[in-house]
Amino acid sequence: MINRSTDKLEPSLGDGPDLDRQTKHGSGSHIRSFVIRAGRMGSGQSKALKALSPSYLIPFSPGLCDDGATPTICATMSADSAHRVVLSDYWPKAYQEAPLIIEIGFGMGDALAAIAAADRSKRYLGIDVHPPGVGSMLQRIEDQRLSHVRLIQHDAVDVLEKMIADNSVAGFHIYFPDPWPKKRHHKRRLIQTEFVKRMSSCLKVGGYIHCATDWEPYAQWMLDILSAESSLKNQANGYHARPAWRPMTKFEARGLRLGHVVNDLLFRKR
Repeated sequence: MINRSTDKLEPSLGDGPDLDRQTKHGSGSHIRSFVIRAGRMGSGQSKALKALSPSYLIPFSPGLCDDGATPTICATMSADSAHRVVLSDYWPKAYQEAPLIIEIGFGMGDALAAIAAADRSKRYLGIDVHPPGVGSMLQRIEDQRLSHVRLIQHDAVDVLEKMIADNSVAGFHIYFPDPWPKKRHHKRRLIQTEFVKRMSSCLKVGGYIHCATDWEPYAQWMLDILSAESSLKNQANGYHARPAWRPMTKFEARGLRLGHVVNDLLFRKR
């Protein structure tokens, strides 16, 4: 399977002494779908994090900003401030009214960068927690002049609950999330009933959720949970053909050569 924190084909992290401790938030009640791995960070990624974060990385601040038809005043701003900061203000003016696409768990940024480079009519928000991937994607934004892309380095569950408004998102991309294959770890999978409900609430009518996985039992899990959400409609009879907008990365191509089956799912909000 493809590990999205590194975009490498490898098994999920097994049991360890710190697993349960790492999968709970200190201030929240939900179980994390990720574990922060002590991966090596390249000097270029470190430099990008330091130099480019002020330009392209949106800070996570509960209640700080919202995005939707009615702007929400920042909780941290003074009452006499004349400007209401909303999420779209973090993009250049030319993109502040553009449809918002959110990719959750962008890994090293291969898909996010390719999709954004091919479509500059939308604004893109990538959410991930792993510093090497965030550094890598920041450098891609700079090198490829992807001024319509911004990142948040935080747990996506928190971001959707506290920073994204209802009826404000045009689409969600979730590509190769950790499948947590052991049964006792299924509760740590990102795609859960409540998270799908939250994504659906964030979507505009006609907005979509597009998932892809190379772990067949997780594909069935996703299909069951997405199909059970009454506000969503499957755009295929079961699994969907890979949409043209999702690029095939070299890691996915390698997985296919090894006999992996990749399933795409595409659901739209009614």
